[in-house]
Amino acid sequence: MSDQTWTTIAIVAYLALMLGIGYAAFRRTNDLDDYMLGGRRLHPGVAALSAGASDMSGWLLMGLPGAIYLSGLVEAWIAIGLTIGAWLNWKFVAPRLRAYTEVSNNSITIPSFFENRLRDTSRLLRIAAGAIVLVFFTFYVSSGMVAGGTFFESSFDMSYTTGLLVVGGVTLAYTLFGGFLGATWTDVAQGLLMLLALVAVPIVAIVEMGGWDVVREGILAADTAAAADHLSFVAGASATGIISALAWGLGYFGQPHIIVRFMAMRSPADATVGRRIGISWMILTGIGAVLTGLIGVAYVNVNGLALENPETVFLFLAQTLFHPVVAGLVLAAVLAAIMSTISSQLIVSSSALVEDLVKMTTRRDLSARAQVMLGRAGVLTVAIVAGLIAMDRTTTILDLVGFAWAGFGAAFGPIVLLSLYWRRLTRWGALTGMVGGAVVAFAWGRSPLSDSLYEIVPGFVVGLVAAVVVSLLTARPGADVEEEFVEARRLATAPATPATV
Repeated sequence: MSDQTWTTIAIVAYLALMLGIGYAAFRRTNDLDDYMLGGRRLHPGVAALSAGASDMSGWLLMGLPGAIYLSGLVEAWIAIGLTIGAWLNWKFVAPRLRAYTEVSNNSITIPSFFENRLRDTSRLLRIAAGAIVLVFFTFYVSSGMVAGGTFFESSFDMSYTTGLLVVGGVTLAYTLFGGFLGATWTDVAQGLLMLLALVAVPIVAIVEMGGWDVVREGILAADTAAAADHLSFVAGASATGIISALAWGLGYFGQPHIIVRFMAMRSPADATVGRRIGISWMILTGIGAVLTGLIGVAYVNVNGLALENPETVFLFLAQTLFHPVVAGLVLAAVLAAIMSTISSQLIVSSSALVEDLVKMTTRRDLSARAQVMLGRAGVLTVAIVAGLIAMDRTTTILDLVGFAWAGFGAAFGPIVLLSLYWRRLTRWGALTGMVGGAVVAFAWGRSPLSDSLYEIVPGFVVGLVAAVVVSLLTARPGADVEEEFVEARRLATAPATPATV
């Protein structure tokens, strides 16, 4: 058989496995709580790997290596900022959010938590949050579909549109029926595959080239020819540029598809184990992605090759260095990164559409079956709209991810932190901060100002200040809110029970 056939067999086997996992999850999905949150039964290891896989997307295997390939270690500040942000998120948000969402009327979405936590009877807070989820996740899901189309175009000489439809179709299938459990279980398999691939590719490439010294010489030779400095963390960087890169870490506090994993854990005490597993995974995969970009520079230079699209450097090395079957499995890791994120985002988008918009505006009591069916209709709707947007290829994967990441970080990040740690927050303060952060991030990201400072910085600051100021100017929350705040804090710091160890 030809090399292409072996690679195709490996990819098809991977896709079939994902569909099988989705079917297994489908058989365990009975009501909306199962479909949206898995019944709060996630083991911390599953939550950690799922959060990591759904977080990183095609950015980790395509966007970041491509940026390193083009500009060098100066682009690694993003990975550093993300790692710091993820650790803080697991440390300070995970245990409290898990406790508070259960105490506060068993909230199963972030918008419903805001409403219950702040006693918003107007429903404005929940509807605004649901709308923000839909707007920014449309761009986020589109970025995954762009990555999928680029992947198949580069690896199998398929058309971009065909690749987009394959990735979108398979992901939609297992998410549509498997819901949160389907997305989470596939995330675990995909997270492990991504880890293996990002460890294997740099190691094999370094050995193949004759050691790190040879790789370094190749990078230096390429830099001399192009007047670049790939091994410098500051070459060509400005202070605001480094601040913008590190500021990606702020986004973690407001990413619905990540923090929903915290809400689904068995108990708040699980956050400690989850943090250790999740951050270890993140450090290893981040180092692998950075090394892949650097090694790609040396490999292309030493062998006198040319790479048309920098974001395919990981795909290029995998296909060049490995047997077609192994290369197929390594390439499947790219699909894993793309599909894990799309599936998680579709679930959260669906929950926003069903729980936070349709049910809130119609005020109808629906059966458990009807709610699940409505959730699936939401998944389908968001996927179709995102697919149509992905047909436009004028922006890069990193641009789309960065815009959506900033939107969520600025809109939800300050409100999540204040909800968990500041009892004085009011519904009007939260609404003002959320809308203000989202608007500033959206407008800044669409203006030339984003070239000098990442939009999450002004958006986050505006959201935080607005929420605090308006809260201090409006009526203090009632005694019941105070009691709930104290109870959530108590549960968040309670020791693990034998059932959760």
